[in-house]
Amino acid sequence: MGVDDQDAQRERDKQRQLDDTRNKFAAFSRQNLGRQTPPKSTKPADGPRQTGLIPMLLFWLTVMGLLYALMTHYLKPKQPQVQANGDLIIARAQDGHFYTPGHINGREVLFLVDTGASLVSVSEPLAQAAAMHGGVPTTFQTANGPRAGRVVDGVTVAIGPLRVTNVKVGVGLSLGDDTQALLGQSFLSKFDITLRQNQMVLRAR
Repeated sequence: MGVDDQDAQRERDKQRQLDDTRNKFAAFSRQNLGRQTPPKSTKPADGPRQTGLIPMLLFWLTVMGLLYALMTHYLKPKQPQVQANGDLIIARAQDGHFYTPGHINGREVLFLVDTGASLVSVSEPLAQAAAMHGGVPTTFQTANGPRAGRVVDGVTVAIGPLRVTNVKVGVGLSLGDDTQALLGQSFLSKFDITLRQNQMVLRAR
């Protein structure tokens, strides 16, 4: 066999090996890659189960409601206590101040007791609701600067059984709530005041 015949034989062997390799690869592809992959589900992944989420929300809403009710009850100013001798006792609130329900011209209000204030003071809406009309124009000096207002005389103020007529009341101060009022010396000066640790005692003179 000549050189040319040997080269031709080698080429035929290489071609045969290449064909064998291609055939093996094709068979492998048909057996494995040719299989159809099951289609992916288009259904979105399940989120939190509604049956678990709703009870959880209801539980926390109930807890928050109970906490709110407890805090409202806990922070609500207590009614003043009347002793057998006629003394009126006002308990100190959690914020360190003294609050007491009361009335101005028969209108129910919540008083913040301020022994450093010269007048009982209310907002203009509360004055209108309590039929406090007219008065003497004045200017109040507040933390936010001068504020126009008026002073009304002849007002009836009461807390518990303690009742004073002809009280001077300042009208025009903003107290944050139209049902709140400041209980100052135009009422408090009619009583002897004793401060205990967590109590303020008012005694009629």
